Amino acid sequence: MRKLSYILFIFLITLLSACSKNSSDGLILIKGGTFENTNSNHYDKQETIPDFYIGKYEITQKEWTEVMGSNPSNFKGDNLPVETVSWYDCIEYCNKRSLKEGLEPYYNIDKNTIDPNNMSEYDSVKWIVTINDGANGYRLPTEAEWEYAASGGSKSKNYKYSGNNEVDKVGWFWRNAGNTYLTGDWTWAIVEYNKNSTKTIGEKNANELGLYDMSGNVREWCFDWYEDAEQSSGFYRVWKGGGWMGDSKCCEISYRGKFEANGFGADHGFRVCRNK
Repeated sequence: MRKLSYILFIFLITLLSACSKNSSDGLILIKGGTFENTNSNHYDKQETIPDFYIGKYEITQKEWTEVMGSNPSNFKGDNLPVETVSWYDCIEYCNKRSLKEGLEPYYNIDKNTIDPNNMSEYDSVKWIVTINDGANGYRLPTEAEWEYAASGGSKSKNYKYSGNNEVDKVGWFWRNAGNTYLTGDWTWAIVEYNKNSTKTIGEKNANELGLYDMSGNVREWCFDWYEDAEQSSGFYRVWKGGGWMGDSKCCEISYRGKFEANGFGADHGFRVCRNK
C-alpha cells in the first residue's frame, strides 16, 4: 500500500512539473498544415506550414522586464502587453531570452554593418539580422505563421477575426478600449479623451487554438519584409492583428500592416515563436 502511494505521489509530482513548465513557457504547439480559412491571404495557395510553437499571449511587460531590465511601455502593468518596442528591440529580446533559458539564439545580429537590403530612408538602425538555421531559441513569427495561427490553423471555423466574426468578442480596438464604447468616426481627440489603452492579456475570448489577443490590443511584429516574404530586402517590416487605437479593419486576420523596423508606438508589441 505504501509503495502504491509512493508511486502515485511521484506520478503527481511529475505531472505537476510538466504542467508548470507548459504554463511558464506560455507556448502552444500549432500543428502544421494548409490554410483552411478562406479569409486568409494564403488560402488556396498550396502553402504548407510546418509544426511550430507560438505564444499563447502577447509578451507582457513583466516578461520583457525580466529579460531586458527596463520597461519602455507607455501604459504600465505587469500583465499588460509590452509596447513601444521596435522590430529590432524584439529581435534582441528573443536572443537574450534564449540565452537566459539555455537555448541557442535564433538570430545572428551584426550591429556594426549597415544592412544593404534595408532600403528605408527613415530607418537609422539598419542592423543586419540573419537566421541561425536549426536553433531552438525564441523568434518572431513569420507573417504566414502568424496568419495560420490567428486563422485557427487546421481547426479553423473560417472567422474574419481571430476566433470570431464579431470583433468585440475577441479584440480590443478603438471603439471598446476606453471608458465608454465609442461610435461615429475615428479621431485621435476622441480616442485620447476616452482614455483608450492596452488591456490585460487574455481578457477576451481565445481563438480555435487557444490563442488570445491576436485581433486587437497591440499590433504584433512579424519577421518578414512587407514587400515580399520571399525577398531579402525591403522598406518596412510586417505587423499583424491591429491594436487598441486602430479600427476593426486592422484586426482582421488578412490585414497587412507595415512600419519601419526602428519604428515604435504605444500600440506596437509582439508575441514569440519557437521551432518544434
